[in-house]
Amino acid sequence: MRHRIGLFLAAWLAASVAALAAPPETAVFAGGCFWCEETAFEGVPGVLSVTSGYTGGQKKDPTYEEVSSGSTGHAESVEVAFDPSKIPYAKLLDIFWRNVDPLDAGGQFCDRGTQYRSAIFYKGDAQKKAAEESKAKLETDPRFRGKIATQIVPLSTFYRAEEYHQDFYKKNPFRYHEYRNGCGRDRRLKALWGESAGEHP
Repeated sequence: MRHRIGLFLAAWLAASVAALAAPPETAVFAGGCFWCEETAFEGVPGVLSVTSGYTGGQKKDPTYEEVSSGSTGHAESVEVAFDPSKIPYAKLLDIFWRNVDPLDAGGQFCDRGTQYRSAIFYKGDAQKKAAEESKAKLETDPRFRGKIATQIVPLSTFYRAEEYHQDFYKKNPFRYHEYRNGCGRDRRLKALWGESAGEHP
């Protein structure tokens, strides 16, 4: 009898803990080519998935060709689904900053135009506050004070990009690395961030 009660209590406790677990959340960031932004978050403990897409513009259901032309107002972006009980939003912000050039108002690395701008697209007051605090913290460094061009703006509709863009670094690793190296992304990140460039701090 005691054994059955013990099993019942254990099952009830497990169910209660599961019920109290925080539901998954999403964060949206833009930092130039979304192929490279994907790899910044993929594999990070607590990150459930990373999706390439477009947001921040006016056109409904934009295509890659339309966005890359700069005519839609959208930016290449990634939507990061994460478990807040394992990784806080503030940690995602740290990863984001170390994978962009926050001083560049004209695009990112070799990609020019507003479609490649860096931006934090926040959802709700909590994300907005965390994003603004992370920017303020960054600006305590003399290199960045008063020079950060990265936008902090409310999220509009996020549109998933075409399937061939998803996990592009896995589908076409040669082209991905050729592009990344040719664009000078890692060289610039290292110049800005030193040994922590591109890392998961």
